[in-house]
Amino acid sequence: MPAGRFAPSPSGDLHLGNLRTALLAWLFARSTGRAFYIRIEDLDRVRPGAAERQLADLTALGLDWDPPVLRQSERLDRHLAAVDTLTAAGLTYECYCTRREIQQAASAPHGPMGAYPGTCRDLTDAERAAHRAEGRPAALRLRSQTTGFETKFEIVDEIHGHYRGLVDDFVLRRGDGTPAYNLAVVVDDADQGIDQVVRGDDLLASTPRQAYLATLLGLPVPHYAHVPLVLNREGKRLAKRDGAVTSADRIALGETPRQVLALLADSLGRTATTPAELLDGFTPATLPLEPWTLDPQNVVKSIRNP
Repeated sequence: MPAGRFAPSPSGDLHLGNLRTALLAWLFARSTGRAFYIRIEDLDRVRPGAAERQLADLTALGLDWDPPVLRQSERLDRHLAAVDTLTAAGLTYECYCTRREIQQAASAPHGPMGAYPGTCRDLTDAERAAHRAEGRPAALRLRSQTTGFETKFEIVDEIHGHYRGLVDDFVLRRGDGTPAYNLAVVVDDADQGIDQVVRGDDLLASTPRQAYLATLLGLPVPHYAHVPLVLNREGKRLAKRDGAVTSADRIALGETPRQVLALLADSLGRTATTPAELLDGFTPATLPLEPWTLDPQNVVKSIRNP
């Protein structure tokens, strides 16, 4: 069955920007008759209890999902099998660059900011042996079949239309052996039957890498919709330090989960206190295209059916 998903990282509580994206992902999926899954992306920093609090906040908001809740860390064998497939096809190479060396290379004039310049792409056996002797851990990078920094891969996004982004030799497996995000998300989406990905537009630039990788692995490329972020009063991405930005914060101010939902609905130009009310008549064509600026002190004073 076709499906959408929300895939939070359990590094802390969900703030209103995360909850708004989760609500939109749910609306996109349910309005098109898709299943809706939750996937906990716990390959990086994990704060104890965060995943459980995130699920509780989504439930309190009125969102439902199809079982099971998937944890990315339980799927390492599938991720590493995909790496093995790419390696067998000659599409990977070891990279011994340190974080500082990569940062310095990224700021060099010969390539675009953030692109890996292929420093380790053509190391000799002797050079690799020398790096190993120094004790440098080797990450594994994709040997992309592009022809230099000008080659880009195009995706089609429901909100942004045709978007072309750089595909460089990005990391597939980190130096500690952990699968990298761009690899894991592609494998997990395909295995779960995810054909609709709704997420924040801060991830738009990395999406061509993921779509390109899916094609190399013979996996379907999902339909994408990258939605505007929630910003603070300074125009920066919303963060915990901005004040009352989580459900727990809002409830501490005297709001109910229905009022939190009403605040999110208002940011979408709608009046509603439940997801079901928002679902009635939902269409992506009417979504605001600009970021929502949140004043954490803005408490909803009156709503329908409190």
